[in-house]
Amino acid sequence: MLPGIMQEFRRFRGTNTYLTNEALEAAVNCALALGRPLLVRGEPGTGKTLLAEAVAEALETPLLTWHVKSTTKAQDGLYVYDTVQRLYDSRFGDGDVRDIKRYIKLGPLGQAFASGERRVLLIDEVDKADLEFPNDLLHELDRMRFRIVETGEEVAAKERPMVIITSNNEKELPDAFLRRCVFHFIDFPDAEFMRRIVEVHHPGLDKLLVDQTLKAFYDIRDGMRLRKRPSTSELIDWIAVLKRAGVAEIKLDKNIPFLGTLLKKEQDLAAFADQLAGGKRYRS
Repeated sequence: MLPGIMQEFRRFRGTNTYLTNEALEAAVNCALALGRPLLVRGEPGTGKTLLAEAVAEALETPLLTWHVKSTTKAQDGLYVYDTVQRLYDSRFGDGDVRDIKRYIKLGPLGQAFASGERRVLLIDEVDKADLEFPNDLLHELDRMRFRIVETGEEVAAKERPMVIITSNNEKELPDAFLRRCVFHFIDFPDAEFMRRIVEVHHPGLDKLLVDQTLKAFYDIRDGMRLRKRPSTSELIDWIAVLKRAGVAEIKLDKNIPFLGTLLKKEQDLAAFADQLAGGKRYRS
């Protein structure tokens, strides 16, 4: 039987600061019930990384984070043998270099296994690594144990961690990897759901300003061909700047204040300026 699979099942229903819908809650709860990794896709800024924080908060357990880079190997998540430090100690006589355990450092996945309690593990942006990375994870994620070659010690999970894996869909993931995951795609919030998100981050904000900022945001996002469309987090930041500056009114037929908070590429800023100069409206 898989370790931790029969532990008490607690349903996830979001948190006070992380709003969800039924589909997302169902995906998280399905992964919890099955003990499977949850693979979450969606465009940047849709709350994939924050989901892991919310799940950890809801389950009242620590969050371990593994940020994947192009050079990341699966072994890095298990443990690292610090040969450089051991060589340094051997030259300068600092400590007992015969004790190899001193130079073994567990990675995020290794820490999740070694803990005596359930942990939430975020493997962030898995698609940044090479194509072999997801497949290299399968064996350890399935068995929930691994062996440290240098010491012969086996690290086995007593409680199965909740693994959340995010992807920006930069490359296709192997079918064998996908079969072992529960999958969910986070849609970009519509205006009504975004209004609820804004209320969480900026409670009591003037309704007129909320209406105007949301209209401007979606008109810019959906009414132009942008290389990088503004995300939820950028909208929240933009509103924060507007509040701090005392801006009470936003109109698309004028220069929008602090536009660099929303648009982050010079081509998009130039396209927006051209739209204004031509007197074009984004939508009626």
